[in-house]
Amino acid sequence: MNEEAALAAFAARLGHDFARPELLRQALTHSSATQGSRLSSNERLEFIGDRVLGLLVAEWLIERFPTEREGDIGKRHSALISAEALAGIAERLQLAPALRMPGSYRQQGFRTWVNILSDALEAVLGAIYLDAGLDAARVVVRREWASLLEGHHKPPLPAKSRLQEWTLGRGLGLPAYRLTSAEGPAHNPVFKVVVAAAGREAEGTGATKRAAEQAAAEAWLAGLQDE
Repeated sequence: MNEEAALAAFAARLGHDFARPELLRQALTHSSATQGSRLSSNERLEFIGDRVLGLLVAEWLIERFPTEREGDIGKRHSALISAEALAGIAERLQLAPALRMPGSYRQQGFRTWVNILSDALEAVLGAIYLDAGLDAARVVVRREWASLLEGHHKPPLPAKSRLQEWTLGRGLGLPAYRLTSAEGPAHNPVFKVVVAAAGREAEGTGATKRAAEQAAAEAWLAGLQDE
């Protein structure tokens, strides 16, 4: 399938008819594909899409769970906008075949690939917002995130809380987090954090230190399933 066909197929799965298809094309252009070219990457659209998604999910949660406390709403919100949640939706929408990026980048490790997919989906939401406004973005978010939102009858615990419960429940003390690097431009930073617990370490990355800590805890917990 050529690039234009892959783009059209993804747009059809997304269910939004772009008046400005160049926005979708940019949203699906990874920064690695812009080196030495005049192409614009999806980073600026990702910046917008992150805010659009956060607002729309917050609005939806307040409407859907009118009696829940702010803290519990916050836990639901964090789970629904996490990189893992976005990457899962991107996989379901088969976003990857439409991404413009060198083949070598498709061989990245699991955590990097999750971030690439989640960033691209945020960029797509930013493109929809710029193309047709908040109502159009809301339609897509409520359709694609519905199963995740309705799948949690109780607010989910963040990965850091789950890891802490696991270690304290076994008398192993608190997990230790350390920031190992902070890179990238100011508008799109990448933080790397390593968590150490029970004699084992795991690394996570994120757009904030807190997000990187959550990703590290998630990676540590995922390692339990492999043991």
